[in-house]
Amino acid sequence: MQRFNGLGVGLHNLWRISPAKTRSISAENFTGEKGKGGMATEGTGAHAARELGQGWKVSPSIRLEARTKFVLAEIEGPGAIQHIWITTHRKHWRQLVLRFFWDDEPLPSVEVPYGDFFCSGWCEFAQINSLPIAVNPHGGMNSYWEMPFRKSARLEIENLSDEDATVYYQIDYVLTEVPDDAAYFHAFWRRSNPLPYKEVHTLVDHIRGQGQYVGTYIAWGVNNSGWWGEGEVKFYIDGDRDFPTICGTGTEDYFGGAWNFDVNGEYRTFSTPYLGLPQVIRPDGLYRSQQRFGMYRWHIQDPIRFEKDLRVTIQALGWRSGGRYLPLQDDIASTVFWYQLEPHAPHPPLPDRDYLEVI
Repeated sequence: MQRFNGLGVGLHNLWRISPAKTRSISAENFTGEKGKGGMATEGTGAHAARELGQGWKVSPSIRLEARTKFVLAEIEGPGAIQHIWITTHRKHWRQLVLRFFWDDEPLPSVEVPYGDFFCSGWCEFAQINSLPIAVNPHGGMNSYWEMPFRKSARLEIENLSDEDATVYYQIDYVLTEVPDDAAYFHAFWRRSNPLPYKEVHTLVDHIRGQGQYVGTYIAWGVNNSGWWGEGEVKFYIDGDRDFPTICGTGTEDYFGGAWNFDVNGEYRTFSTPYLGLPQVIRPDGLYRSQQRFGMYRWHIQDPIRFEKDLRVTIQALGWRSGGRYLPLQDDIASTVFWYQLEPHAPHPPLPDRDYLEVI
């Protein structure tokens, strides 16, 4: 039997012995070094622990100052990140940006606003019970996307706002051999606000190389009354131009629902291992004038594989008089997740904080 390297751990192989070394980085052990956790004598918990001293939750979090960056983790490989837990106040969820770099690359493979990475783009809590992403009361963000690297991993967070943010986090990883065919994790965010009339929202169009597309999250704000989800999701694979290889039948269909997501005339939220509509934000009759939705679809059992390039789009369609489709001008913010072999094409620049802001 071949020796198990500790990657891709699941119920089917938990019994297998591996030479992999488990490590964890947090504000109580910034380097993840073995036997060096909980040694702080200064930190955000020092005042509370003043009578107890070292080892008693002296440094449970960081203070991320306004308009600054912080390196959450810097790891020498080979190995893989296996779990990220992180939390901060929800007012910061669109004003903090996550960037992940693999193998000393100069440009990030992941560049996504904090909340959107964890399927929480509207800066409001919704319970999410999926395999790669779990969001728990009240704002405990968890990622189980496995992220292998060969030389190094660097995880950064940037605070774009004018307010300091307190951030608690823990990054669990393994030091082990990485197979030759292991690809690198990528994620990208894009917003159309509003989507121009008769145009499609392009989730991603700059993927170059070989890999597999593994997930979609959309924070969708509706600017019309009536149903908004007739639009098709399309995947243009390896040179497809005018017409895609994969064409869905409607927005709610792609995210695993049907018939407007409604039961007895009301939207029904759901959260499953692979897909969900965990968030429906309803108008309040005063300041909340628009309906807003959060949806995810993980291609874990059905990854979309590409060899050269990939483009993904979604239409925004409702209904108008005469049983005709109405192209909508909605607020659509999408996050896409994929694995690919490096090098990757640079991500288009992230917009400024005013365009990121949820209003």
